[in-house]
Amino acid sequence: MPKKQKMMGEMLLELGIITREQLEEALAEQKGTHERIGKILVNKGFITEQQLLETLEFMMGIPHVQLSKMDIDPEVVRLIPPHVMRKHKILPVNKTSTSLMLAMADPLNQQAIDDARMASGLDIIPVLASERELDNAIRQYLAFRLDPGIEKILGELKETARQNRKESYAPVRIEDDAPVVRMVNSILTQAVQGRCSDIHMEPQEEDMRVRFRVDGELYEVLHIPKASEAAVVSRLKIMSSIDIAEKRIPQDGRFNMMFEGREVDFRVSTLPTTYGEKVVLRILDRSSALTRIEQLGLTPQNQEKLLRLARRPHGMLIVTGPTGSGKTSTLYALLNEINSVDKNIITLEDPVEYSLAGINQVQINVRAGLTFASGLRAVLRQDPDIIMVGEIRDNETAELAVKAALTGHLVLSTLHTNSAAGTIARLLDMGIEGFLLSSSLIGIVSQRLVRQLCPNCKQPYVLDEEMAARLGIPEEAGQQFFRPVGCNMCRQIGYQGRTALQEIMPVAAPIKELIGRGNVSEEMIEAKAIGEGMKTIKEDGILKAKKGITSLEEVMKAVYLGG
Repeated sequence: MPKKQKMMGEMLLELGIITREQLEEALAEQKGTHERIGKILVNKGFITEQQLLETLEFMMGIPHVQLSKMDIDPEVVRLIPPHVMRKHKILPVNKTSTSLMLAMADPLNQQAIDDARMASGLDIIPVLASERELDNAIRQYLAFRLDPGIEKILGELKETARQNRKESYAPVRIEDDAPVVRMVNSILTQAVQGRCSDIHMEPQEEDMRVRFRVDGELYEVLHIPKASEAAVVSRLKIMSSIDIAEKRIPQDGRFNMMFEGREVDFRVSTLPTTYGEKVVLRILDRSSALTRIEQLGLTPQNQEKLLRLARRPHGMLIVTGPTGSGKTSTLYALLNEINSVDKNIITLEDPVEYSLAGINQVQINVRAGLTFASGLRAVLRQDPDIIMVGEIRDNETAELAVKAALTGHLVLSTLHTNSAAGTIARLLDMGIEGFLLSSSLIGIVSQRLVRQLCPNCKQPYVLDEEMAARLGIPEEAGQQFFRPVGCNMCRQIGYQGRTALQEIMPVAAPIKELIGRGNVSEEMIEAKAIGEGMKTIKEDGILKAKKGITSLEEVMKAVYLGG
């Protein structure tokens, strides 16, 4: 065990911040993970990041900084190559004519200091920063920062296009070191590093526009010359095993690549448009999947409700919301929470987005005859305890899911409805008998995703009466909320990351009685649920806006507040 790690643990013990049992537990884990002892203690919740920083500052005599409160010049950040920053978790924060101040999670990492000195040509002054803040800051400052040689690649693309202009209708031949290959690789790398969920490559009259979707919003990042458009599309088709000669119909494909030691999947869709083929790539970064219940943005009350439902031995739990509302992430987090060696868990997914250790995941293949319905029949013969059905799309799947829930299985699934109460109406419309639904359904989670306000620059304000009335919440007039401002940390957007708004409706006796009648309205069910203590998505959103997690504008967009 390195000396500095032993000193850290003993120092925290002497200061009374941790107990001997906590230290021994962390040291035992360190033997398997080789992580720094401080990081393990923070991850286990034994100490806070602030306590770790203060102890390190005391031990090393190196000051610590709060990156979220610093206004860092992007030109200073550019002094260190992105791969060096990510490798060592370092960030330049200030410079003089001879020195560079470097924020580090581990100021004793001499290799990091040497690499930074070589890259910048300046003397390095290390300062301490929390690992979480460094991760956030590196991600934000490097977002949309394309390869420094992008201009050179664009020039090469133009030259190649000029040489091949007479052969523009011939099949595109692409060598591994061709400019178009480097261009596509640069775009993919940047998108993954910038936490993008989708890449849009859109042919226009004069060029091809490239946009990234980050936190639900699209941002323009690049324009590719029109003459190189066909080569870019062909390259992506080759990577996705799509027919490059077919340009008249939509096509789908997929591929995966390794980025910094982790595998990232890309789902590719092409669509013929007026000016050429549009390509959209959905990025499935397995390392960034939400896997813990604490990451879902639930209030303590909602988290307790959801865990209580997920730990029921049988019944059907539905997660609902529009496309892109995080339903799959919620199901994955629940499965990770309830997964254990004494449970046989099987999932039916289209597609399987992320691998879950210890869980049997099945990929739907409609062409081969493996649908949700046929898959569910097969799964029921596999002695399951818990079944996840990626989506209930038809009456047959709905009936099978209900029967599975009634025969002693816990069934988790999703539906596209606008509210928890609307889910019941939808299932009844799909032909499920009211008495069967009331016996099988144990709970419904309805959710939406909203952008989180940047913690560095969000600004408090008091909601005036006119705006409160326009939003349909006159009772909130005079209350403090927060608005986006924009800073270097959030690329002047005012938002960083996303969180969810939820309403959780346990289906208890009073609601079961309503469902059993069969002919019941969504309004009646919602009124009964609210009477039983359910907080609506609107109420959850207003609460999170008051806490400064998101803005009222985001809440309004997500749940049509006041509309």
